[in-house]
Formats: sequence, C-alpha cells, structure tokens
Amino acid sequence: MNKKFEKLSFIVFGFILSSFLSCFVSTAQAQMSPKEMLHKADEARGNVEGIQWYIYMDSIENGRNQYRKLQVIARGYNSFTDTLAPANVKGQKLLMLDRNMWFAKPELSKAVPISPRQKLMGTAANGDIASTNYAGDYKIVNTEDGQYDNEACVVMDLQAIDSRATYDRIRYWVSKERIVGVKAEFYTVSGKMFKTATFEYKNSVTINDKQREFISKMTINSAIIKDDVTVLKYSKPVLKKVPDAVFNLNLLTK
Repeated sequence: MNKKFEKLSFIVFGFILSSFLSCFVSTAQAQMSPKEMLHKADEARGNVEGIQWYIYMDSIENGRNQYRKLQVIARGYNSFTDTLAPANVKGQKLLMLDRNMWFAKPELSKAVPISPRQKLMGTAANGDIASTNYAGDYKIVNTEDGQYDNEACVVMDLQAIDSRATYDRIRYWVSKERIVGVKAEFYTVSGKMFKTATFEYKNSVTINDKQREFISKMTINSAIIKDDVTVLKYSKPVLKKVPDAVFNLNLLTK
C-alpha cells in the first residue's frame, strides 16, 4: 500500500512540477512583446556588440556542388565578411553598414554598392550571412500560435520596411521557450513562397552575463527546385572588441 502511495505521489508531483514549469515559461513569454521576442531572436543570429565567427557553406544547385569558407565580424547591425576559400573567390569582401551593403574584391580599386537580395551562392543571398536585424528591417503585421518540430512557437508575419531588406516578406517561427528563430518561409512581393530555412543552435554565447544559444546551422531549401539546397555551418562564436576601422568603407579595398 505504501509503495503504491509513493508511486502515486511521485506521479502527482511530476505532473504539478511539469505544469508549474510550463506556466513559468508561458508567463515569461507573455511578458515579452512580439517585437522584443524578435529582437532577442536576432541576438542568437549575430546581432551582438562585437563578435566573430566562421561560416562553412555547401550548396547543391542544378546538380552542381559548391562551397565557401567565410569569416564574419559583426557589431550590432553592421557586419564585415571576408571570403577565405576557394581560391577563385578568395579576398572577396562584403560590408553591411547602416542597412547598406558593399562588395569589394582584389581586382577592384573601389567598393561597389550591392543589394542584400542578390544571390551569394546556391539558395543563399548576400543578406543571409550578415548580422540579422529582423527587428529593425521588418514590421510585424500578424502573429499566431504555431508549432515546429514539436516546439511551441509564435509565428510572425514580417513585412519589409524598405527595399534594402533581404526579403519582401517572411513568415518566421520563434520558439516560445528558447526565444530563437527555428524556421522561416520567404516570399516575394506577390506572395509567392520561393524558399524556406531551418535553424539550429548548438553554439552558445554570453550576453549581459547570461549564456544563451547561438546559431550553429542554417539550411536553405528552394521551394521551386526541390533538390537545390544550401547549408551554412557556423563555428563557435568569439566575443571581441571590434574597432571602427573594420567597418570603414574607405578601407575595404586596402
């Protein structure tokens, strides 16, 4: 009788604890507005005051394999990307500065303005590798509850504020518990979905003395050509003081 009572008590305690934790998470999320959640999710994808990481890109497009190795240095919304491999594109640089993007390579004497929407490689656009600023580049036009991979999410419909944003419209799944973006659908102005992305967060970074998840992998699939896919793998990020010179446009071709 005692053993049965102990077992029942354990089950009841587990249920109460699970309910308490669930309510705690729901309450914490409820205290955060969708805009605050979006800003928090940006932090897990590069929007930090001084950080560096490497990206290893692999893509399949029309049956052709490609790869690149990039070094990214970011400070807030600004980011600098240096292409390290392969040899035929080594030395190509991208600078995202105040929502404007610039491109430079060894043969150019002057950096040229480009769009974050331009294709970088495979299904990835230039803006996909920059420090993410969805909270600043998009307005939230609608939110609803949803799920991805058995995880409760807030699904946000994001609309670009101006043409400098990488995409016109994004449908974005943000985990309620972890406050990170786990899935995205990208749409044209006309409302046609042309690619999707999923995100993993096996890296971590300390922000305001709190450790939180940081992006480790982004997989971008074409919604038009089934087999076209680009995978971005992120190294462990390193927090560092980033000097102003890194984002000096005049030094991009030096």
